[in-house]
Amino acid sequence: MASHRRPKQPSRTRVTVLTATAAAAVALSAHGANAAPKQSKEEVKAQVDKLYEQAEQATEKYNGAKSRQETLEKQVGELQDKVARGQGELNKLRDGLGAMATAQYRAGGIDPSVQLLLSSDPDDYLDKASALDQISSKQASSLRKIGEKQRTLQQQRTEASTKLKDLAATRKSLGEKKTEIQGKLAKAQQLLNTLSAKERAELAAKEQRANRSSSERVDLGSDAPTSNRAAAALAAAKTKIGAPYVWGATGPSSFDCSGLTSWAYAQANVQLDRTSQDQANNGTRIGRSELKPGDLVLFYSDLHHIGLYAGNGQVLHAPKPGANVRYESMDNMPFMFGVRI
Repeated sequence: MASHRRPKQPSRTRVTVLTATAAAAVALSAHGANAAPKQSKEEVKAQVDKLYEQAEQATEKYNGAKSRQETLEKQVGELQDKVARGQGELNKLRDGLGAMATAQYRAGGIDPSVQLLLSSDPDDYLDKASALDQISSKQASSLRKIGEKQRTLQQQRTEASTKLKDLAATRKSLGEKKTEIQGKLAKAQQLLNTLSAKERAELAAKEQRANRSSSERVDLGSDAPTSNRAAAALAAAKTKIGAPYVWGATGPSSFDCSGLTSWAYAQANVQLDRTSQDQANNGTRIGRSELKPGDLVLFYSDLHHIGLYAGNGQVLHAPKPGANVRYESMDNMPFMFGVRI
């Protein structure tokens, strides 16, 4: 007689283990299918260079906001000083009227014209007093001075209030640009960290070779600057070859691109604006064929990068984070125009 036995069921523990193993296998398979392939050193470098360019764009906006902040702080300070001085002068004028009223009070009473004179509204007083023929020419002169001083003070207070609002907005913009720059640089570092130690060392060595070769083997040709100030600015910039690029820096030990050009021309007693975009308007624009050593050269459509023309197609500039002040071929960037100071 055949035996009819029920097939043995797997234990609950066995089912759980099998299910978990299958799930893990599916997950690993999916992860392997979806994981992005490791980027090559060249791909990472291209992305990092793009982030550095974006950081430099933000840096020039930061420089503009910082320059505006400094201007506004100076203007606000001057207005507040004027208001303080004006208030002191107004108090003296009022004290004079008060002394007149006190003298009359001690003599037995205050003349109605003086009572009007102490009105809080000088213009209203002048209208009433003139109608009543109760004001002397001296009193009228004093009161007109008070009225003018009050109006001036009100205008200055209003202007100072507007400047303070602009200053607050500028400081906010400054903070936003700083955060943007730091974010771009941090992202670039994260990308570099995905490379092996050997690949990072190779990139660093390449950057160092570019820094060294720019000062050792560059051919600047024989063109001469067109002015003493251009010659002095270029000579000053040459003394900073090897100084590191630092965003927002204006020297003397580190620079960003417009920081280097403004510092160099300052050594020639020429004051340039702070940003590359503003420096583009500090002189006469010229084409590439007209360039002479010491001229400013601007790159990219938004003019976010600037340097000094050094001769023979070379620019002396502060290139980017991780690089030093150095010579470089102008062909490495999209040239827009030159500016002769």
